[in-house]
Amino acid sequence: MSDENTQNDTENDEAGVNAPGPDGDDAAQAAEVSLAEEVATLKDQLLRALAENENFRKRAEKERQDTAKYAVSNFARDILAVADNLRRAIDSVPDEALEGNDALQSLAEGVDLTERELITALERHGVTAIQPGAGDRFDPHQHQAMFEVEDPSVPAGSVIQVMQTGYMIHDRLLRAAMVGVAKGGPARGPDEQGEAGSGVDTTA
Repeated sequence: MSDENTQNDTENDEAGVNAPGPDGDDAAQAAEVSLAEEVATLKDQLLRALAENENFRKRAEKERQDTAKYAVSNFARDILAVADNLRRAIDSVPDEALEGNDALQSLAEGVDLTERELITALERHGVTAIQPGAGDRFDPHQHQAMFEVEDPSVPAGSVIQVMQTGYMIHDRLLRAAMVGVAKGGPARGPDEQGEAGSGVDTTA
């Protein structure tokens, strides 16, 4: 009987050693919390890395598209001088000089055709003309005011003369249109005032 009791006491002691006590439970819970926090941190870092990678991909794609769209900007800007000279040549020949002069008329038609072909070629590459008309509102985003003229008969800030055609390349300004602007007239209404205001900066 004594041996049996001794054996039972030994088993109980061993069971007490192997069974997790209150301190063991706390350690396990702390380990679980630490592991969960580490997983959350790693997940956050992964999501941030994925977001940064996506932003980089989008920026690279936009830069690639912009390069493709605007790569010809410098070349197109140089070609505009050719278009200007063709237009000057056409405008320099009065209509009365063409009458009865077949050679001059053929030359003028050839220059006119060349200008139209050049403009068409520019348009194929996204280059389009800015052609403000007389009376249009001065737009500082597309026009460059070269001078102002007192003209009370038209609203202040109106274009009264176009000295040089402007051009856009896709949605960017390639060259501003050079214009003369009226001042001294009535102010434009709210729907016409826009960003130009009643004054014009001629130093652009």
